Amino acid sequence: MASPLFPPGTTASATREAAYWHVLQREGALAPADQQRFMDWLVASPVHLREYLAMARVAAEIGDAVRGLPPESAAGEARDNIVALPLRTSTPRTPPRRLPRIAAAAAVLLGIGIAVQAALPVTRLYTAAHGAPRVVTLDDGTVMHLNAESRATATIGLLRRRVDLVRGQASFVVADDRRPFAVQAAGLEVRDIGTTFDVSLQRDQARFGVAEGRIHVVDRGGKGRLLADLMAGQSARVAHADRQVSVVREDVAAMTAWWQRRVVFRDEPLRDIADRFNRMNTVRLRVEDREAGALRLTGNLRVDDVASLRAFLAEQPTLALSADAREIRVRSRRMPAHGTR
Repeated sequence: MASPLFPPGTTASATREAAYWHVLQREGALAPADQQRFMDWLVASPVHLREYLAMARVAAEIGDAVRGLPPESAAGEARDNIVALPLRTSTPRTPPRRLPRIAAAAAVLLGIGIAVQAALPVTRLYTAAHGAPRVVTLDDGTVMHLNAESRATATIGLLRRRVDLVRGQASFVVADDRRPFAVQAAGLEVRDIGTTFDVSLQRDQARFGVAEGRIHVVDRGGKGRLLADLMAGQSARVAHADRQVSVVREDVAAMTAWWQRRVVFRDEPLRDIADRFNRMNTVRLRVEDREAGALRLTGNLRVDDVASLRAFLAEQPTLALSADAREIRVRSRRMPAHGTR
């Protein structure tokens, strides 16, 4: 018996192939060689297994629905005018002896398939729009705080849990589970050995902070080299360019202040502070020169309080400000104003 011929590589073709094999299995029409081809097709792709299980489920539901129909149809009201004719008796067909064996094999196969499907990892995408941080609960019970203008995928499988932070910032309150939990970001991996930590991708560095428990920060591109072993109350800055690491003590409340829409910055460059404010506001803070952007500042402000931010910057003696309804422009006093010579 020839294998089904459908254009490969699409879910639609996998669905048609699953229907083909399911009919043959129901009819008990598979010779040993065809049964082997069916097994080869089934394990060739997770899509094949998924579609075959779906086909079996739909067939079972249709069978249940048909068996549940009443014995009289709507047309039965006119049956008084119908004369029943005697039915011709016939000798019942004896099913081939191999059918029970095939049915048993199919049952075992479906059981294995269901178990395999349950074990397959599930990946979900999470995004937070401009000005709209969000809190989500992952499939394992871990709570993820996703900052505005951030994007992450979470993959929860039978043996491990992984989050890929594509951009922005996220904090994790990790659910207690025997499966390892890891966060990957910018070629780095955080391996959780604790409970609550924060990961932030910035212009030229990644930042990691531990509010509770302990984490390892590993360089995935450097053969798994351990870059930092952080305890609660510690944070690390890892440069994107050369993987230089700086570990400092940090107030735990400051790490998670952004959950309450506050920006706490301790000796940070103005360009990074501007990025954090701009995630949340329609009025943009624009830093016009490198010298102003490199100015390191310390403060604690509401992330959406543009007026307080403007007043704070106006107090800095080395900065000059100008503003309109759409943006606040900041430059070093040594630099000429925008548009002048």
